[in-house]
Amino acid sequence: MITETLSAAAPYLIQQDYAAYTDEQHAVWAELVGRAMPELQKHAAREYLEGFEIIGLQRSRLPNLRSVSARLAPRTGWNSSPVSGFLPAPAFFEMLAARRFPTTTWLRTRDSLEYTPEPDIFHDVFGHVPMHAHKVFADFLEHYGRVCAGISDSGVLEKLGRLFWYTVEFGTIHQNGEIKVYGSGLISSHGECMNVMGGHCAIHDFTLDEVLATPVKVDELHKLLFAVSSFDQIYDAMHDAEQRTLEGRL
Repeated sequence: MITETLSAAAPYLIQQDYAAYTDEQHAVWAELVGRAMPELQKHAAREYLEGFEIIGLQRSRLPNLRSVSARLAPRTGWNSSPVSGFLPAPAFFEMLAARRFPTTTWLRTRDSLEYTPEPDIFHDVFGHVPMHAHKVFADFLEHYGRVCAGISDSGVLEKLGRLFWYTVEFGTIHQNGEIKVYGSGLISSHGECMNVMGGHCAIHDFTLDEVLATPVKVDELHKLLFAVSSFDQIYDAMHDAEQRTLEGRL
């Protein structure tokens, strides 16, 4: 059972009551997906679009996490595990290290379609989970959780948090001569995605040194993000960051 392997996260694990979702909530989900997908078909990384199909997301109905996990687990070993809300860092890292993505089950209301201050199921599943079907990205995410779970130094964790932010949350990639988005904050926010695609955000080629040196700002649209050449690059960067941590160089 999950609770036997996840000690820090166990108090936050819940069950998704799928039957409790209302017709209005399914309609809100459909509207959110319907607003996002036309732009994502043009601007999202191909791995995201492939993952959307692989995990069986529906455009008209909220995702059943049990069904999503049943498709995901045989491919990369990942599982979308429902949680009660925001997790403290030790619980979050523990879940990532176990390939269990903490997934909220509530959905924003119609009057908050563009933005919600806390992650909801649209951000967590629509934004994050399709990328978990990609093996290299999935391996990177597990390694990130495993490394961070063993660190107590808040300064080091803050630096590693920048790596997470500029990849998992707001990552872009060079594909076919264009900038494509794959980070969940770009995928699930029309404003953030259009900020990038409209040329209002500088895009630097990804280097671990610059990413680790770039503080995160959460209260404004991004003015600088980073584009990888492939997902192998963030996998390698995480191993580099781990080595720097072990040597006290981070």
